[in-house]
This record gives sequence, structure tokens and C-alpha cells, in this order.
Amino acid sequence: MGSGQVTDWQGKHVTVAGLGVSGIPAAKVLHARGAVVTVVNDGDDARAREQAAELEALGITVRLGDGATLPAGTELIVTTPGWKPDKPLFTAAREAGLEIWGDVELAWRLRGPDAAPWLAVTGTNGKTTTVQMLASILRAAGLKTAAVGNIGVSLLDVVLGDEQYDVLAVELSSYQLHWAPSLRAHSAAVLNLAPDHLDWHGSMEAYAADKGRIYEGNRVACVYNAADKATEDLVREADVEEGCRAVGFTLSAPGPSQLGVVDGILVDRAFVENRQQNAQELAEVSDVNPPAPHNIANALAAAALARAFGVPAAAVRDGLRNFTPDAHRIAHVADVAGVAYIDDSKATNTHAAQASLAAYESIVWIAGGLAKGATFDELVAKSAKRLRGVVLIGKDRALIREALVRHAPEVPVVDLDRTDTGAMLAAVQEAQRLAAAGDTVLLAPACASMDMFANYNKRGDAFAAAVRGLGA
Repeated sequence: MGSGQVTDWQGKHVTVAGLGVSGIPAAKVLHARGAVVTVVNDGDDARAREQAAELEALGITVRLGDGATLPAGTELIVTTPGWKPDKPLFTAAREAGLEIWGDVELAWRLRGPDAAPWLAVTGTNGKTTTVQMLASILRAAGLKTAAVGNIGVSLLDVVLGDEQYDVLAVELSSYQLHWAPSLRAHSAAVLNLAPDHLDWHGSMEAYAADKGRIYEGNRVACVYNAADKATEDLVREADVEEGCRAVGFTLSAPGPSQLGVVDGILVDRAFVENRQQNAQELAEVSDVNPPAPHNIANALAAAALARAFGVPAAAVRDGLRNFTPDAHRIAHVADVAGVAYIDDSKATNTHAAQASLAAYESIVWIAGGLAKGATFDELVAKSAKRLRGVVLIGKDRALIREALVRHAPEVPVVDLDRTDTGAMLAAVQEAQRLAAAGDTVLLAPACASMDMFANYNKRGDAFAAAVRGLGA
């Protein structure tokens, strides 16, 4: 099928793998274009049957409880991002010489000839915040834009909608990039790389390689993290268009072709005339909300992508000032008796938790949940000197407790042997007991939430409610 736009779907037999949030729109879009669509799904529960009935009413075939068999006559597979590459369906497809696309690839192929260019962001942590900052900066420059992709706004909806955009700020997960072979962004950033989703990708090398796909075919800038050599290595390996540049971001003073920080000011030495000698002031650190180190790095990455698109310096400052972070990302809940209570429930892995812990000096840390195969020794060793106390909750809390015994044996630990939702109230009360005036009680679980809560939002809400109860 080549790698450009596809215009003729009439009669093409397409199998859509999965009924998820991207599978259903994909099936509808392809059916509306005349494709013969079959949806296969592993699950066969009440919800799946309800979704299947909606699609079947349109004339789409749905096979529930059988996501492994390749339907006869299939010419292309479109998969939802969560399906693992080693699924039997995909093995059969590869043996038959079929292409496998994800929702991002489908959106890329369906976009019109005058479609807006994509500024793309991936990384283990900080993607959503960076994409939202980027969209805010682009809007401040008077550009029509939207923050889309893995952020919850469907790329298919945006690409096929009536709205005309100047440029899109696109968040991409490693899953989405794995299934997007022909995507070519205007410019792209990999914010950081740390072990995550290794159960899906199979190895750190495979995970990094999928992240690195975001740089393929970039036209203007490949933005990397100067403090994370693995991101720079991905730029070196990428096959980019002639003239595309590597642009680093750093929390230190920037060298040529970098953005960085000098005396509390975000400066650009990449997108200026004579970058050997010159630098452009973009914004002050105080314009970044919150001004925690990892969030300043997010702001620099967003600024680099915006500058690659030709945005003036004043728009970077205004866009960062206008930006408000989502809930549960280093959100200040309350001060009680001189102790600050911070909700970073979004810190669902060790890399995110480490960034959060680095933002405070004296911490009572609430941690635990589902570890997703993670180990905690490096996180605890790097953060030990900041810990006044630790309260552990959740299914895999023993893994963190063992790391604390090894690397922070003098830190008092309360191990709450509970995974019920009410455990959060007990955790906050224990944290209050351990904390003294001037400390920060930090919910940065370093784990996923699904052992106790529906999602990290619900976990953060439970923490905030418990904190507000302290002040009552």
C-alpha cells in the first residue's frame, strides 16, 4: 500500500483488532469509506456485546471471543495500540505478508493533501504536559492548533473533522509508534527513556527502538534530552530529511544547538542567527507551572518544537504563562500545620516518581500499587537523603520496602497491609504523624493504581479528599 495517503477503500477487506477507544472509530471510518470491515475481539462480555451490536447495525462484522484467527480474505489489519506485537493474529498476518497499522498510522494515511504538519512528542514521562505546553505556546503565536493523540483526543476525529488547523501537537505512546511505520513528523521530541511497558515490548531495546521511530523522516528538528544519552543515540540512528537538525534541551547553560537555563531564564541557542555567539531569552523559570526541574525540562522541549515551527520568543513566554497543568501532576492540595501535601498520582512508574521526589527537600513519601515489573533500588538510592518517612500501600509495596531496607535503612516506614480504597485515608493520617513543619507529604506512588483504584485520577482524588479531612 505504499506510505502515502490512501484514497480508495472501496471493497478492501480490513480486519480491525480490538473494540477499544480507537478500534470502534477506526471500524466506522473504514466502513464509511466502503471497506469490508471485520472486527475481532478477545473479550466477549456484556460491554463488548453492546459495542458489537452498535457496529453490526451499521453492517460491520464483529467476531467476539476470537482475536487470534485471521479472517479469510483480510488485506490489511488495523489494530488498537494495546494489542501486543506477539499476538497470534499478527504472526498470521505477517506470514501472509499483510501490513499492520495502528490508529495513528490510519490517521496519517487518511489525512488530506493540505493537512496540518505534526509536532510530535514521546517519552516515558512528561508527554501529556509537554504536548499541552506546546499547544499553549502555538496558540499564543496565533496558530490554530489542538493537543491530540495519546492525550485522549482522537487523531482520526481531528484529521477527518471539518476544522482546519495550522499545526497539530501530537502525543504518541510507544505502542502507537510501533504500529505507525510511515508517520513523518515536521519535528519531534523524545523527552526521556526509562524502563516501562517492557512486558509489551519484550525488551528495553525494542521499547527504545519504538520510541525512536518518532524521529524518522523529521524535516526540521529532532529534539533530544541532553541529560539522557539514550535519546541522543536515537537521533543519531534516525533517517531524517536533508537539513534536519539535532536540538538538545538541558537544565544547564545551553551549548550551540541547545535550549537551556541561565540564571533563571530559559534561553535558546538553536533557533537564532549565529548560534555560536548568540542566545535568545524565551521565558523565566517562574513562568513554568510548577517550576519543578522535570517540568522545566518539559517546557524546554515544548519550546524547542515551537521554535522549530518558527514561533517567536514572546509566544513561548506567553504560552507557558497561560498553561495550567492537569490534575494529579504535582498538584498542591493544601498546607496543614506547616506541612505541604502534594498529589502526583500521575507518577505511575519509577522514573516519574524520581522526578517528583527530586523537587522537594524533606519528604514523607506515600508509595505503592502495581509495579508492572519495575524495580525500585535506583529510585530509593537516589532519593534516600530526602526521605523523612515512607508510607506504603498497594499490592507490590513489599518491593519498595525491600529497596528501602537496602538503601535507606534509617528511614521510618509504615507498611499498610491494605489494598482497599479506604487505605488512602489511613496512609495520609500516618504521613501526617511522620511529618514535621517544613516537610512535604508527597503521593508519588511509582506504581500503577489498578490494584486499588479505577485509575490514577481516582487515587489522586482519594488522597486529596483525605488531606482535606485533616484540615477539617
